[in-house]
Amino acid sequence: MAGHFITFEGVEGAGKTSLIEQVKVGLEAKGINCITTREPGGIPIAEQIRGVILDADNTAMDGRTEALLYAAARRQHMVEKIIPALAAGKVVLCDRFIDSSLAYQGYARGLGVEEVRQINAFAIHNTMPECTFLLDLDPEKGLQRIAANALREKNRLDLEKLDFHKLVHEGYHLIQKQEPERILLIDADRPLEVITEEVLCLLQEHLQEL
Repeated sequence: MAGHFITFEGVEGAGKTSLIEQVKVGLEAKGINCITTREPGGIPIAEQIRGVILDADNTAMDGRTEALLYAAARRQHMVEKIIPALAAGKVVLCDRFIDSSLAYQGYARGLGVEEVRQINAFAIHNTMPECTFLLDLDPEKGLQRIAANALREKNRLDLEKLDFHKLVHEGYHLIQKQEPERILLIDADRPLEVITEEVLCLLQEHLQEL
């Protein structure tokens, strides 16, 4: 039995990590075998690349270098973790995937959405999420959440100016309009339990249709 690949996207501070944890609990309560993972990261090699990408000292990093590093980490993550889990029939809940690269590097960095899509097409080799939940939140509010969370990992992207994060938000909406059936827009400016209930309902409907 093939597994199911579900991804979660959104601006910094949108609440993806907390939501994924709650969705996992909800699915497991229904007897569904699932794993959680993240990008960049998820496995040792990709976590090392994550360290380079998000290091706050690496402010000189070129946009194309950044895009290529994300794609490299993504490829290794897929080979070692995502593809084996799907082959084992598991539901994979992934914090970020290709849509992040399209929004951040393709749109916000100005590298071109299609150009970044081509780089990642080589990396993912036709493996795309069946369903993506885009947590929609005002970028300014997301950054306020980050500033208020002392436990959250602060990284190089958090140091970008608000205008950059607004472009990321625009980029996500552009991508969502291109693939509205796959990318579901979720209002993230609500209590976590409310968002979790909505996502679990949508996810259950999605899994029943397949």
